Order: sequence, then structure tokens, then C-alpha cells
Amino acid sequence: MVKLDRLITILGTYGARLAGPSADREVALHSVALHDPVRPGTPVGDVFLAVGVPSAAEAVRLARAAQAAVVVVRTTETPEPGLLRDAEGPAVLVVEPSVSWSQVAGAVYGMVLEGRETESGRGPADLSALADTIAAAVGGPVTIEDQLSRVMAYSSHQHEADPARQDTILGRRVPDRVRDLFERQGVFTHLARSDEALFVPASPAHGLHGRSVAAVRAGRELLGSLWVSRTEPLDPGQARILTDGARTVALHLLRGRVSADLERQVESELVIQLLEGDADSGTVAAKLGLPASGLRVVALQAHTGTERNAGLLLAFERATTGFGWSRVGRSTLFGNTVYTVLPAVEAEPAFGWVRRLVAGLPAHLRVVAGISGDGEVADLPAARRESDECLALHERLGDGDAVCYDESWHEVLLQRLRSAATSGRVPARGPVARLAGHDAQHGTEYVPTLRAWLESQGDLNRAAEALAVHQNTVRNRLRRMGSAVPALDLDDATQRLAMLIALAVLD
Repeated sequence: MVKLDRLITILGTYGARLAGPSADREVALHSVALHDPVRPGTPVGDVFLAVGVPSAAEAVRLARAAQAAVVVVRTTETPEPGLLRDAEGPAVLVVEPSVSWSQVAGAVYGMVLEGRETESGRGPADLSALADTIAAAVGGPVTIEDQLSRVMAYSSHQHEADPARQDTILGRRVPDRVRDLFERQGVFTHLARSDEALFVPASPAHGLHGRSVAAVRAGRELLGSLWVSRTEPLDPGQARILTDGARTVALHLLRGRVSADLERQVESELVIQLLEGDADSGTVAAKLGLPASGLRVVALQAHTGTERNAGLLLAFERATTGFGWSRVGRSTLFGNTVYTVLPAVEAEPAFGWVRRLVAGLPAHLRVVAGISGDGEVADLPAARRESDECLALHERLGDGDAVCYDESWHEVLLQRLRSAATSGRVPARGPVARLAGHDAQHGTEYVPTLRAWLESQGDLNRAAEALAVHQNTVRNRLRRMGSAVPALDLDDATQRLAMLIALAVLD
């Protein structure tokens, strides 16, 4: 069941706005009526789409005749206040003419007619009700799982429920010990190749009383699996019910995917506009439900041990699980990176968001992330560059949940200077490069000595401690450096700063 509040929220991402006084947002919406200017008469429905209606006044009149709770009108005009004062009249949602009716109608029909949503916050309603129906038909508890063995729905029927099922439901995922058992028994290989039901025998050591399973597949794509707990194999009739039920589950999941993809597409396009700074950032942020300030950008990539960015789509799907109003961030997949705009004045909420996302991904994925500093909506293009720079640092450093600009600004600055320094020829031919060449040719240790002396701000004792030598050794090396490279001027403060940058380039 969809309520008016949700319709207003989702259509808001298309630029729709509620005109007039606050409506009762708890009104349930069950049907849609579409105005047909050719055929006489007004259809009846809770949501009235005023397609082709020239004015808001005419749209409201038709919506009253349709007994609608809300009317959607596509116009640039502001409805007259007199139209909006009637408490018994429909709520009025005004959509900009730049938004096509096909977009609006697709979103409305998808939400209202698909009804209740799944536990992930998306798509068609009754996976749990479907699980109950299948459980009653085959005589055993049912779970519906995705391709990563995460629970999407389960039946309320608990007869013959075993410890493995209880752990699966509580943990929202098949326990690793049970999943490893299925892997050894070839269950997942069977699911990848066949649509026939398979019986998995009991394993008391794993808390398993027995299972029958069928693949949930759309074409050649494996979407998940349908499981029933039974101590004995299903008879042919029950096996057919299980495989037919798996096909029905696949249809539910495909409709959910269409709904999810529609919302993801709209959200992605708006987030890209914010990150590229080529639109009215305040208006775009309002459409996404984001505040005007206190925003950070998180840049994220996901790799496997053998392939870069292999987990990128999984990361994007995880970042966008749930309808917009139920998520803290707004995300897009741009190139080989997932970007998410988060309301987070302090850094810790952003770190927490990354940790939660990683926890929901397969353990074999290696996730790297960069977090920008906080700023206003207009600062998001710069924040995106900061997140990219922090992401590059995380790739290089490879530790922690993520690299945040607040803590690593100095590393980011040095990285920028390294990039600038390597773009010209002077650092490659300067004093530091010549000292490095002298060390390589003659076995001297001028470069580490120079680094220790500069980092200790000219303190011979500290430099000597860092090098584990006597301070006279440091003094003698500094003197010989001047003879080996006459251009080296340790008394010039600007040269000392430039040499620190040049040494950073050598790292």
C-alpha cells in the first residue's frame, strides 16, 4: 500500500511540488486514473494524471469528478488560492513542463500499482506472502535468497525449522559454515546450470535437517534461489510447485528491478549535475532532499584480487538500496567510481556509512574510499576532486576504512605538488635528482641525509638520531653535498621548501 507522503517524496525527484496547504499525507493510494481527452466521461482513481489538461483549475475539477485524493498537473502556472482551500478537494502536485508525462506516469504506476515494497525498500510487494503460499503448498518453511545467499523474504510457517534456518533468518544471510557445505556439495553449481529442484540431505553437524532448492532465474541470469526445509525430497508435484514458484519470484524481482532502475537513473543524473556544477545546485539539491550545507562527497571503488572494479555494480546497488527518503546519501556511478553525497558536517558519519556499505558486500571484495571535506552545495565540484584525491591516497596507503580530507589534507597537498613537480623538467634535473644520481654512482648517502636534516629543521642531533650516525657525520655529508652539487643552497629557505617537495616526488 502506497501513501500520499511517499508519492510526494518520489515525484519530488522529478521536480514536482505540492501546491497549497499541507495535505493528509497518510492517505492510502490504490488506483490511478489517466485523463483521456478523446473519450467522454472521467475515470475514477485515487491518483488523477491530468494529461493534456490546459489549466490547473480544469485539472482539479476533473480530479474531483474522479474522486481522486491527489491530482498531478503539468503546468508552469501557480494554482489559484481558491482552488486549494477546499479541505475535501484533492491535493495538487504541480510538475514542470520539462518533465515528460511518460516519466511521471511510469513512476506513479510503478509505485501505486506495484503496491507494497520489499524489505530492501524497492519493488513489488509480496515476496513474503508468496513465500507463505509456497510453504503451504509444499509443506515446509521457505526462504527466498539472492545470488549472494542473503535473505530477501521468508515464510511465517516455522514447522520443521532447523537451527540453520533460524541462524539464516536472524543473520539475514546463510551462515558461512552452511554456505561452505553447499559449495562442497555442488549446490551452487547446480543452481547455475539447472532449473530443476535439487534435494540437499540433512547434516546434523551443520544444524541442517534437509533442503530442497530451485534456481530463481530470468533468462540466463541467476537472480537467486528458493529454498524449502524438508527432511525428505519433494514428490514430483511438490517439486513442480517449487520450480513454478521460483519463476513467479523471478517476475517479482524483475518488476522490482525496473522500479529500482528508474529511481536510480533519475537520482544518478541529478547527482552528476551537482558534482559537475553545471546546474542550479540549490534546486537540484532540493529535488534530492539534500540540505544546502554540511555535505561531503564519498568516492568509492571495489576490486577483487584478480580484477579491478569487478565489484563496482554491487557497491552501487548497495549504496542505492532503499527508496530515496529511506537513505541518508544520494549516489551515482560515474566512470569507474561510485560517488555519494552525504549530509555529514563531521567526518565520523561518513566513515560509518562506508563501514556499513562494506559490511553488506561480499567479503572477497577490496573496497577503497575517499571522503572530502564538508562544504555547501556549491562546493560539491571541489569536494568531488578532494574525494578523488583521497581515494588515490587510499589506493596507495591501503589501510583503514577510508582516507578523509580532514585528516589527510597535508598528504593531499603533497600529492598535488608531486603531480605539479613531475609535469616539468626542473625537478628531474635539480639538485635533489643530482644527489640521487651521485648516491647511485658512488654509494654515498646524501639523499637520506638531506631528508633527515630538512625534516628535523636543521637540528643536527635529531638528524643524526634518525640516521643512527654521529652528528659530525651529518655535518661532513652536508659539506660534501655542496661540493658535489654546487647548485645546492641549504641557506635558502625557498630552496629548502622546494627540496622537501622534490624529495616527496622521489617517494
